[in-house]
Amino acid sequence: MTTEHALPSYLNPDDLGPWGQYLKQIDRVTPHLGNLSRWVETLKRPKRILTVDVPIERDDGSIAHYEGYRVQHNMSRGPGKGGVRFHQDVTLSEVMALSAWMTVKNAAVNVPYGGAKGGIRVDPKTLSRGELQRLTRRYTSEISLIIGPNKDIPAPDVNTNEQVMAWMMDSYAMIEGNLSTGVVTGKPISLGGSLGRREATGRGVFVVGQAAAAKRGVAIQGARVAIQGFGNVGGVAATMFAEAGAKVIAVQDHTGTVVHSNGLDVAQLHKHVAEAGGVKGFPGIEQFMDRDAFWGIESDILIPAALEQQITAANAPLIRTKIILEGANGPTTPEADDILSDKDILIVPDVLANAGGVTVSYFEWVQDFSSFFWSEDEINARLTRIMQDAFNSVWEVSQDKKVTLRTATFILACTRVLQAREVRGLYP
Repeated sequence: MTTEHALPSYLNPDDLGPWGQYLKQIDRVTPHLGNLSRWVETLKRPKRILTVDVPIERDDGSIAHYEGYRVQHNMSRGPGKGGVRFHQDVTLSEVMALSAWMTVKNAAVNVPYGGAKGGIRVDPKTLSRGELQRLTRRYTSEISLIIGPNKDIPAPDVNTNEQVMAWMMDSYAMIEGNLSTGVVTGKPISLGGSLGRREATGRGVFVVGQAAAAKRGVAIQGARVAIQGFGNVGGVAATMFAEAGAKVIAVQDHTGTVVHSNGLDVAQLHKHVAEAGGVKGFPGIEQFMDRDAFWGIESDILIPAALEQQITAANAPLIRTKIILEGANGPTTPEADDILSDKDILIVPDVLANAGGVTVSYFEWVQDFSSFFWSEDEINARLTRIMQDAFNSVWEVSQDKKVTLRTATFILACTRVLQAREVRGLYP
């Protein structure tokens, strides 16, 4: 289906990037929205877009300028929620799409947030620790007028972490004149962070992976798992699948691909990556592979947990797996989606599979407001229940409507968002 969209002037209609991928997903869900479809344009237009200049003084005394963004896609159901990424290839289209997927993700697991996202076009590896801190603090000051614990709550994403969140929280406190720990999530435990937050996204991938495997009759014990990305998401998922008896047979990251048909030693691979900066050079493997050949490795479960638009129409025909768990945001293009569906590969979409992170961010936010903190066992149990309930709800919609899990997730989530939009009405 081809749909003409009224595009904003700041996007290139010939290359919409990830935002174009998101628009195609909205087109696919629209016929299933019934009377709510009259509000669907709401989903195609971010509520607010802030583009900022982020100047810093480099260690050598020079002045460098970086382009930063904060996009609030939809806040009908609550304050904005979404990560901040530092990456040299960040674009406005990408941040718009990521904010929109956050809207869908939050509604899919039914936490009371809207979708938001932020980013800076920078390679953080080129900055010293001091420069990175100055960059973070200046960016926080530039977006401070639209963030806040009841407005929009940033969190870690690609190339950002607990330390970056601590700097953001402190910068916001200096600007506001008071400490508000709930302004960001993914903070250090010592500053009001939550136990289990660091592992939450990978844990969520594992939980829905178990549920999907049960539906497909795939036993986790002995299952062959291939993972692209070995960071906070892919690395945690690898550990949990290995501990459950699966064989992690292949891992790819930005440095290379390592393969072992009998299963890699995940614990040792973590140690190697911590020391070497990537999987390349890991001893005791069967082979290194060409980057594109990774997609042809036969597996039972494939987890893309790196960046968006990794599975395309070009490599989708090569994929030989039973289940895809999208740990990354937007890793599969709509064209690849169709190819994989025709091959009867079950895809658990990003807006469901990687929602564990925002779920525990919600727990952190609630704990910060109450100044009462839960045990890690309590957090993991609550996370598991929410992810299982969300998967089961999506599965039911998928079976009832005879649609893919991605479309089913969008039906469920977009219905919740547009119901809130409709009952609230328009102001003024």
